[in-house]
Amino acid sequence: MAMSACAVFFVAAFFLGSEAQSDFGKLPESFKKGVELAVEQVNSHSGLQHHFLFFKSIEKSSIEAGFEVTYIYHNFYLKATKCSRGITKADPKKCAFRNDRPLIDCGICYKLYAGEIEKEPKPYIHCVHKPAMTEEMKKTRLEHCNDGAYGNGASTLLASTGTQK
Repeated sequence: MAMSACAVFFVAAFFLGSEAQSDFGKLPESFKKGVELAVEQVNSHSGLQHHFLFFKSIEKSSIEAGFEVTYIYHNFYLKATKCSRGITKADPKKCAFRNDRPLIDCGICYKLYAGEIEKEPKPYIHCVHKPAMTEEMKKTRLEHCNDGAYGNGASTLLASTGTQK
């Protein structure tokens, strides 16, 4: 009995990890680019020992401003993998998720022009270990993404109904 419960646990853990990476594959390209930027920044942090990958989206929105300009806001989780830090372009199949490390909560906003992230305004990336995330941090993150640099006229990123694809 204990053996079958253990087997069920490992099978479920395998499918949950695979599902998270397939969720990344389902993101529109405009959101993938931002996630990749955040993953690169997080994984370059010298204090981390494990490689992190996209885990799941929490909230996402976009505003089509016209003339091939889009403003993106994306809140998502990154999760530690069994691969060590420093791996580049980790293959999700080779880097299984760890369940003994806290998630990293990331909020990013950026401007796309013709499908590419613009350097101005500079993309805003805010990632914090989930247990350390405070309501004040969330508020500051949202205010930053809604300021004039990322807004278009009267609309703001978070007032948008978003594109859930």
